[in-house]
Formats: sequence, C-alpha cells, structure tokens
Amino acid sequence: MASRSGESCDVHQHLWPPTLISALRVRREPPFLRGWTLHLPGEPPYEVNPADHDVADRLELQGDVRALISLSSPLGLEDLPASQAQPLLDTWHQGARELPSGFGAWAAVSRHEPDRSGLAELLHGDFVGLQVPAPWLATPRALEALAPVLRVCEEAGKPVLVHPGAVAQAPVEELPGWWPAVVDYTAQLSAAWWSWHHVGRALLPKLRIGFVAGAGLAPLQHERLTARGGRMGRLDPGVFVETSSYGPQAIDALVRVLGIDAIVRGSDRPYAQPVPLGFGSAADHAIDVSNPQRFLIGGRP
Repeated sequence: MASRSGESCDVHQHLWPPTLISALRVRREPPFLRGWTLHLPGEPPYEVNPADHDVADRLELQGDVRALISLSSPLGLEDLPASQAQPLLDTWHQGARELPSGFGAWAAVSRHEPDRSGLAELLHGDFVGLQVPAPWLATPRALEALAPVLRVCEEAGKPVLVHPGAVAQAPVEELPGWWPAVVDYTAQLSAAWWSWHHVGRALLPKLRIGFVAGAGLAPLQHERLTARGGRMGRLDPGVFVETSSYGPQAIDALVRVLGIDAIVRGSDRPYAQPVPLGFGSAADHAIDVSNPQRFLIGGRP
C-alpha cells in the first residue's frame, strides 16, 4: 500500500526476505550468496551484514517512517534469462507481501520476457509501483522499447522508480569498493534521466516517474544542455528525484533547478543512511510527507 496521508515515507530502501536469501544461496553463478558473501559480475565480493536484512531490527530503526522496499537491481536478477529471472522475482514478490505494515514494496519484472499482465495484477494489489533498472532507459530508443511495460504502470495510476542496475562488465583493474556507486550508478541514472527528458513524457503523458540518488545529479547539467543546443523545458510535476547518498549541498542545488516539489525522501538503507538536510520544518514536511504522497498517488503540489 502507498504511504498514508500525513505519514513520513522513505521511498527507497532494501531488505531481502528470507526466501530470496535462500534462493540466492542455491545459485552457482553470479548473482549468488555464499553464506553472507555476495558475488556479482563486475563488482568485488561484498560482505553483507545479516542485521541489515533483519525485519524487526529495521522496523525499530525506522521508527514511524514507512519504508518502501525494492529489489536490489544491481543484483541483476531482472536481467537474467527469463527462465531464471521469473522464479526469483516471484520469490521476491512473495517475500515482500509478507512484510509487516511498516513497509510497502516495489514490484519488479523480467527484462527479456516481462509479464505485463502479472505486473498489472501486482499493481492492482499492494505493490506501490514498479522499480526498473536505469540501464533499461539508457537511450531514448531503449526507453521506447520499454514503454509498453511502463504503460502498465501509467494505466494503473502507479509510479515508476528508476534505480541503478547491474554493472555491464567486469573491471579490467582492481577498483575501490565505492567505485560502482559513485561512477557507474550515477552514469546510469544520468543516461536514464536524459532519455526520459527527450522522449518519455510524449510517450507516457500521465506516468509519474522518480529517479533515485538525485538522478545522478543529471538535472544540474541543464545549463550545459542549453549551451549545447538542448532545452530543459518547463518543470514537470510528474517527475521526482530522491535524496539517497546526498546531503544539503546537492539537494539544495537540485531544488534550485527542479523546485522543492520534485524532491522525495529516500535513504537507500542499509547501504546509506538518511541525512538531515537542515532546510527547515516546511521543507522537511514537503520532502518527507507531501511530495512522496504525490509521487505515489498523484495530485498537484
């Protein structure tokens, strides 16, 4: 279910249900878990903290904030061949349904054989919307190819959340652990943002769409866009960015470009933590309560 009126909402968290953890431990090729060590193609092994996926611990940590949980797209489950992807996605949806009332959840689909009728059923149930990996919107043509899936969300009146996806290839050299999040993920989000800017609204006039991590700060490139012959256009009330991994400097810059009505609270917990922005109570209410409500269920600023 969507956030209730007047309720603070974090639109971007991750929590693996026990059934998904078990399914990842059965796999023999990336992505897979060995104990609590996560193996992904293109990234170094990552030691998962078991407490990060403990439901009771998370509920205590978030307090009165409603958390919307999404499948971790960098795992690459949505990109697997459909015969492998769909059972894992079914496991995700089953586990997400079983989370207690302090949570909501984003649906997921297979890239290669997306089940649009199944997605429609999920969206007409308790799932708040659809999360898609940013590489699926890497170019305007890629977005056009994805439009039939996104249209299911538009017709259901549910939003889309664009999240970084799997890294395309293994690095040719050893890189620091922060490299994918700072370099690869922001580049993916930037490409998805500009694909949407170029063709998205014309294709999907009523879709509400949000980009995690400030869309990789792509909106701050509007001056360069104009200098190179592009056009930003008017502010779009159906487009949102969330705040994860950024603080007052970056969010202030995004507000100056997009206005505060486009900013929604997201933390990316457990991989990052909520950051106080210090903009005052009115801004906090907009980012934590009012804007997430409009992102999830619609309405005007």
